[in-house]
Amino acid sequence: MRENRKELIAYAGLTLMTTIIGFSFIFVKLALRHASPVDLLAHRFTAATLALLLYYALLERRVPRYEKSSIFSLLALSLFYPILLFSLQTIGLQFTTASEAGIMSATAPILTVILAALVLKEKNNVWQNFSVALSVGGVIYIMYKNGLGEVSAETLKGDFFILLSVISMAFYFVLGRKMTRKVDAMDITFFMTVTAAIVFNLISVSVHIHQGSIPQYFSALQSSEFLWSVLYLGVLSSFLTSFLTNNALTVIPAAQVSIFNNFSPVIAVLGGVIFLSETLYLYHIIGGVMVLLGIIGVNVLKK
Repeated sequence: MRENRKELIAYAGLTLMTTIIGFSFIFVKLALRHASPVDLLAHRFTAATLALLLYYALLERRVPRYEKSSIFSLLALSLFYPILLFSLQTIGLQFTTASEAGIMSATAPILTVILAALVLKEKNNVWQNFSVALSVGGVIYIMYKNGLGEVSAETLKGDFFILLSVISMAFYFVLGRKMTRKVDAMDITFFMTVTAAIVFNLISVSVHIHQGSIPQYFSALQSSEFLWSVLYLGVLSSFLTSFLTNNALTVIPAAQVSIFNNFSPVIAVLGGVIFLSETLYLYHIIGGVMVLLGIIGVNVLKK
């Protein structure tokens, strides 16, 4: 009974996580009006770290201490997510289209299924594998109908970096599942968030020092639109979603957790319709239903 309750809480958390990430694309667009991608990542994870410290202060919790034996594994986990994932994604999006990036990101559950089988010995039945394919197909269908654009050497370069970011995501799900058996989910979130904040700020400041443009690092903070966007991206889309994912990985297999990410593009479409007055087409609905049925299938058809 207690395990069922934990699973229900984890699934509710993953649903919230997917919704937050889906709407985050809107705030990324708004924030990039005022700052470069690297500066945005630096400010985003600074906000996430400050939110974490405030959380610990309000609950009067001590900042976590880690055993030396766990440090290397936590650094490896942080490297795959968020450092490599966001860095490679940012580079890739400079050369390829958002549609193609969306299609490639949808393959994460497939890679996670393969890695989870090899590393964690997790097994899916035929119906679960079919559900994964259905969900991936739904995302690909939406992106295909949106239009892929022309294929060029630049696009292929971008696709290569996006593929590497997807591989990083798959490794994060699998290693995260393994790590949550040893370290508390909140402690993992703290380590990942602070590490990302340090790395992205070092990169951002180094670039500005090299270019002699340090004032630009702070200039975006003068915009209220940027500040609200960074608060959303840092507090909700970085800190909270990382915790919800890490918490889910304590009770749900990695492959089942990863497939929830395929619903984010559907949420992003709905967000565009609601907040940006974008048009909702029939293919959005068809693709969205395919994704939703796939997610339900993977998590319900366990036997």
